[in-house]
This record gives sequence, C-alpha cells and structure tokens, in this order.
Amino acid sequence: MQRGQGKGRTLNDRTDPRITRTTQAFEQAIVDLAAQRPVSQITVAELADRAGVTRATFYNRYSTPLDLLIQVLYADLERGHRLEGERRARGGYPTRELLRLATAEVADHVERFIAVYRHALADPADSGVYEALVRHFTDYALGYMAGGDHPGLPDANRQVIAQFMAHGFAGVIRAWLNDPSVTKDEMVDASVACAPAWWAVDADSTDTSDRP
Repeated sequence: MQRGQGKGRTLNDRTDPRITRTTQAFEQAIVDLAAQRPVSQITVAELADRAGVTRATFYNRYSTPLDLLIQVLYADLERGHRLEGERRARGGYPTRELLRLATAEVADHVERFIAVYRHALADPADSGVYEALVRHFTDYALGYMAGGDHPGLPDANRQVIAQFMAHGFAGVIRAWLNDPSVTKDEMVDASVACAPAWWAVDADSTDTSDRP
C-alpha cells in the first residue's frame, strides 16, 4: 500500500463532497471500533454498517480494516512532520530542540490514539499496527539522512541504520504504553537522550558537551 492512498482513489474522489463524507465516515468508524478492540477482530460488515455504507463501497476503497486504520494513523503522523518541516524552514531552532518537538508530536499522536495502540500491541494477531509504525519511522529516518549534512553519520547501509532507529523509537513507545508508571515526558526525554550525536547535534556545532 502506498502511504496515504486508498485503493481506487482518484483526483475526482478527493474533491467530490460525497466521497469526502464517505471517507470521513469510514475513518471515524475504524477509529471508534479499533479503540474498543484489536483491528484484527473488526469485520468489514460491521465497519461498513457503522459508517452507514455498503461493504462494496468499502472494498472499492480499501483492502482490509487494517489498511484503513493505517491510513488514518499515517495521516495524523504526517501532520506532525509537516509542522517539523515548517520549523526547519523558518530556522532558529537548535537541532536538539527540533528533535524534542518532533518526538513530543509523535507522543501526542500516540496519546490521541492510545486505546488503538494499546489494543494492537496487546494482541499477537494484530502486529500490523506496530509494523506500520516501524515502517513510518524507517521512512522518516531515511528522509532525514538524505535531507542534509549530518557530521558523524556512519558510513554504513542507510536502510539498516534507519531500521535500527525505527525499531528503537517504536520500542520506546511500546515500553511507554506497557508501563503505566512511565510518563509521556519521560518517554520523550529517553528518546532524545538516546539519539545518536549525528542526529541530535547541529551540523555546524563544535560543542559536544551535551551529546548522549
């Protein structure tokens, strides 16, 4: 599945108000149901019924309830990344502060969908949501490495580096969700503290005193 695209989606679909209403109904329905139980237990029939449309309408757009849920989660994550891009374009933010703000936005995203993530992580049959989170962070890490000069970036396979970063950050989120004693701020602090120097330090900085 291409990120942010549904099966059979066209330009006219995106601008037709009827299609927009149907899309919004599906998105609200999947979030409501996935907050009640793992998405692996949600049927297309009940999803279509909750959205007020037919199963055929669902299959014209999506493959599975998981496909739809991932689209919703990706879209929300991308909004946070656009904010980060705007900050970088404006300038004036130290790299470490940008990292903290971006991490906090991801934490806010997880908090908005916390029931969805908790159900998904607790069900062995529902690994698709966690895997999608890892894929998202992998794409983000690859884009970050390709987007500028990062002194100290290892001369190694970037796909492997991105996977390392993605699994680490997704693992931090899993630890946060699985342990009620861990606060959101603690999760953000730990993520920033564990970021490698080439990610967390300004390219023109020679001060290494606060590097992890």
